[in-house]
Amino acid sequence: MSGPLIVLIGPMGVGKSTVGALLAERLGTAFRDTDADIVVAQGREIADIFLEDGEPVFREFERQAVRTAVAEHDGVLALGGGAILDGSTRALLAAHPVVYLSMDVEEAVKRTGLNHARPLLLVNPRKQWRELMDARRQLYEEVARAVVATDDRTPEEVAEAVLDALELKEA
Repeated sequence: MSGPLIVLIGPMGVGKSTVGALLAERLGTAFRDTDADIVVAQGREIADIFLEDGEPVFREFERQAVRTAVAEHDGVLALGGGAILDGSTRALLAAHPVVYLSMDVEEAVKRTGLNHARPLLLVNPRKQWRELMDARRQLYEEVARAVVATDDRTPEEVAEAVLDALELKEA
């Protein structure tokens, strides 16, 4: 099967990029992040796209970025937190080894500070994060082959748990 070796999904701040880079290094492959692809393609930060064009425009950029990355990339791929909201993206991911990195709200607060760079969390960050997760958790679980909790684990421990969950061996 062509396509990514591992696809990481999960909420903002869970560590998809950090863990993804570690996994790529351990597996001797490349790492790619669709949020970074969007920033490069659009020449501006994601928060600016949300502010200037709105969420629907961003989600379309995201859908295209995921489709392109899944078609082109055979290493470790991290998707933006909301990528799984799109039904065609969920269908596309069904054929790939997807791992959902999960965390609870207190861990999210610790890691992200639920800060202003997160455009969906501007008003009441804890409440909005919980609502986002209530809406998305089932979608993350629906497309994931494995769920790896990240709470109280180092990125190295999470990477190890992902490799174990998918029964992958290091390079």
